[in-house]
Amino acid sequence: MVITSKLFSVSIIVLSLTIGFISFYIMSNLPKQQKKKQVENLTSQLINFIIFIWLGKIILNFSVFIQDPLAILAYPSNSDAFYLAVLFSAIVILYKSTRRQIDVPAFTESFLSVFLTASLIYEFIQLVWNDNTYAFGYLVLSCILLVLFLVIHERITTSLLIIVMLTVWSFGMILIAFTQSIAQPSHHENRRGDYDNYGISLVFRFHVAHHRISA
Repeated sequence: MVITSKLFSVSIIVLSLTIGFISFYIMSNLPKQQKKKQVENLTSQLINFIIFIWLGKIILNFSVFIQDPLAILAYPSNSDAFYLAVLFSAIVILYKSTRRQIDVPAFTESFLSVFLTASLIYEFIQLVWNDNTYAFGYLVLSCILLVLFLVIHERITTSLLIIVMLTVWSFGMILIAFTQSIAQPSHHENRRGDYDNYGISLVFRFHVAHHRISA
């Protein structure tokens, strides 16, 4: 039963990301060759990110890894491992940028397009299929961010786009936290550990799912 639950969680993430990539490929105005390159870059960074999460687990539990390397597989990925993975990914992207192997503005817009769509699908499945009422707020926020991105991403610079998206996301997260704490204070407190893992980006919603899969 546990294995089935984990496989189902993995399937939701894979399906969400797949739809995100497909929507980007269909809706993007980039030339076909550029779209293919961006998909390759995003896929490469996603694989790197997963590897970095495992590397973070090893670093944070190094003594256990030395004594019993296989035992590290049983350790769930916590927020610290996730933060390390974000840091390592940022370093890799910065390094590739300095060597002109990656166009950061184009990569950022492609990432936002794929991830916001994937996040919307993920939250929709959580709400409809898993009957997770807490997903409703995140579903609305994901929808607002996606629509906002589609409307403004070609009209402003990438730097300003990131600022706008982070600002809207921040206000949205504060509002969600406030309304959920009022609606279900006791239940919200019980789930506080899960919400603490969301961190500074919508990508942390997938981190929570990954955490549950690894647990």
